[in-house]
Amino acid sequence: MPKLKSLDDLQALRQQLQKDIKARTDTATTVTVGMGTCGIAAGAREVMHAILDELENRGIDAHVTTVGCIGMCSREPLVDIQQGDEPRVTYGNITPAMVPKLIEEHLVNGNVVDEWVVGRVGGA
Repeated sequence: MPKLKSLDDLQALRQQLQKDIKARTDTATTVTVGMGTCGIAAGAREVMHAILDELENRGIDAHVTTVGCIGMCSREPLVDIQQGDEPRVTYGNITPAMVPKLIEEHLVNGNVVDEWVVGRVGGA
């Protein structure tokens, strides 16, 4: 983060952070990509770029974020999808070529791609 040198810099940072928070709360969908060194080595950066491109191409509003290693290095790249109060679904061994099907099935059609799932957490 750049050094803040004036009150204007601080106010600009505050506005940007408020905008970022609003974007997170306005969308009910969060896509999280594991970007620990194990994930990056397994291709997580390319998967994240594929997700961002696919969401943009389809006009889907989702918050995309990253997380460090969660200890399932053999299943990297990992992608979590959380939609509203639905269970968070973790997909493993995702490649950029798998992203269009993942977005189509999970986000567009509301179907979990069971053969790629490594875990599910919570839900209402």
